[in-house]
Amino acid sequence: MLTDSERFAFTARRIHGFDSTGNAYDATQTDDRIASGDTLLILPEGVVGVAHCWPFAVTQAAGKLHGVQPKAHETLGDFAAAFNLTTADIEAAIALAQALGFTIDPALSALLALTA
Repeated sequence: MLTDSERFAFTARRIHGFDSTGNAYDATQTDDRIASGDTLLILPEGVVGVAHCWPFAVTQAAGKLHGVQPKAHETLGDFAAAFNLTTADIEAAIALAQALGFTIDPALSALLALTA
């Protein structure tokens, strides 16, 4: 039998779906229900991103979301900390993008390779 800590040992992730990256970007600026670190899903454009005051795409296609340019020798943890996010926030968005068959931004793929 599972204990309470085993039964409830998960982290809820919020995924917000949008028709366009422009709508997603605007919503991150105006909708208080979207928290920094939430995942943004824009199926029509093949984009997955992370909510932030400067929302960014984890996919190669970015649309109106920001692209990323990690610093040389930066780890995923360093990159996440610079945005005041957790690595889990970024990893969750990447996992969703991969599950949907979207191409991950090569800069983030390189960061993932460093942590593996």
